[in-house]
Amino acid sequence: MRHSGVLASFGLIWTITAGATLIQVANGLLQILLPLRMEAAAIPISGIGWVASAYGLGFAVGCLAAPALVRHVGYIRAFSSMAAIACVVVLSFTRAEALWEWIVLRILSGLALAGLFTIIDGWVSARATTGNRGRVVSLYMICTKIALMLSPLAIGLGSIERDGLFMLVAALMCLSLLPVSATISEEPRAPRSVRIIVPQLFRIAPSAIVGAFAVGLMNGAVIAITPVYGVRLGLAPEAAALLVLAVQAGSLLFQWPLGWLSDMTDRRKVIAGLAAGTALACGAVVWASAGTNPTILLLAFGFWGGMALCVYAVCVAHACDLVEPDQIVPAISSLLVCWAFGSMIGPAPATFLMEAVGPQGLFYYCGTIALALFGFVLARIFKRDRPKSAGGFVNMPATSAAVSDLSPRAEPEDEPAVGPRDPDRP
Repeated sequence: MRHSGVLASFGLIWTITAGATLIQVANGLLQILLPLRMEAAAIPISGIGWVASAYGLGFAVGCLAAPALVRHVGYIRAFSSMAAIACVVVLSFTRAEALWEWIVLRILSGLALAGLFTIIDGWVSARATTGNRGRVVSLYMICTKIALMLSPLAIGLGSIERDGLFMLVAALMCLSLLPVSATISEEPRAPRSVRIIVPQLFRIAPSAIVGAFAVGLMNGAVIAITPVYGVRLGLAPEAAALLVLAVQAGSLLFQWPLGWLSDMTDRRKVIAGLAAGTALACGAVVWASAGTNPTILLLAFGFWGGMALCVYAVCVAHACDLVEPDQIVPAISSLLVCWAFGSMIGPAPATFLMEAVGPQGLFYYCGTIALALFGFVLARIFKRDRPKSAGGFVNMPATSAAVSDLSPRAEPEDEPAVGPRDPDRP
């Protein structure tokens, strides 16, 4: 009976999941295509870093703006509006030449994509019941995660220097409108507004706040720059795209065992362990990059993804352990803001190091941030005893506060919680 309830709830949102899957394939392909296209256009690596930072800015704005848009026009119209903006922006990339044009378009694409995922996540969360929400959203996340993993394979369908792949991305975004607009399930109620409580949350859970910010600093840079990193090592664009696939595969492989572990012990110890593991993985990537075995390089990137991309979820679980139930949505929204600021700042110093010392500078930078996070969390562990856990771990990507309803502490409410959300995502 429990499984039938999950399938019944998932049946109500399968069209939404289909739309999200198409968007995720398009998003994953675009994340690889843009840096490779800019590299082919001889844009300096520092310029590529500024464009990556622009995405973080647009993403944060989109997460904050989407709930207000849904309140005004409803879920389907809001989704259609954001998808239309995304399609136009993607096609506009084919005519971008000056760096400022890339930056402006990347801000707009970040805004549109963040809005799309925030809207979809809110819809999915609202359609599930209190008893099966975790399993329903897990099915949804598995579908979109697989789509994100497979998207790098599409890079071989066209030339980086031609416009065909951009047209494919735009086509996938247009196609996402079909299942969403054809849904026969009733739209959820309009979402409530979401408060941002960064200062208050820092007093309660500093490890979560600093962890989310560090994740933005690291992952925002590495995921955005990895395709260029691979090309500068001498890999073909198709092979460089496989590095991104390895990162996502590593994340998928590690996230649930690490979540189980975080339920068994102080989550701060898991955050510290993941930070140390990320630093170790950065060293492994640098070492593998000096060799000639592509399999070892892929494994090193997979190890990095398994460590770095899982930090955010544990930070969310740690914060949810320490706040009251009615503060969970604001807490997760606040963690998103910290992640977004990190993702805006991170690419600039990362690309500066790449210019100074070569491609490996990207992982020198990431390893330094990871070690700093390890030191901070370790100091907090010695300063304060383990907080009492109030609920189990739920895999939480840095995307939308809407999925905060997954939290075992979250109480059912009359209105769905759609609001600011992290990528790693790339």
